Amino acid sequence: MNARPVTLLIAAAVVALEGLIALGLGVFVGVESLTGQPDDLTSAVAEAVFGLLIGAGLLWVAWGGLFRMERWGRAPAVLTQIFMLPVGGTLITSGQPLLGIPLLVAALAALATLLAPPTTHALYGDG
Repeated sequence: MNARPVTLLIAAAVVALEGLIALGLGVFVGVESLTGQPDDLTSAVAEAVFGLLIGAGLLWVAWGGLFRMERWGRAPAVLTQIFMLPVGGTLITSGQPLLGIPLLVAALAALATLLAPPTTHALYGDG
């Protein structure tokens, strides 16, 4: 088995952080939905469940895929970062740079480490 390169550890850490944030937001929306007075309870609960599922999924990708050096972990991690780029850009252009800029930085850092040659070699070998 190949050694786990630092690029893969960074990628796993960034994806895990994204998963923890999504999980936390899901819990927050769920608690607020149940204790507050949402305009549409069904939509609020659906958003909470979506956040919980995405968070759990990203944690699984980070731990079960990337950290354990499983090839399948890279594809969903890269796809997540590709989706995060326009979200970060939209946040910036809609007056939320304090949210958008860190999101873009995290997505670009994750993409750079996920696509780095040491990560590719660790996951796929020489050829």
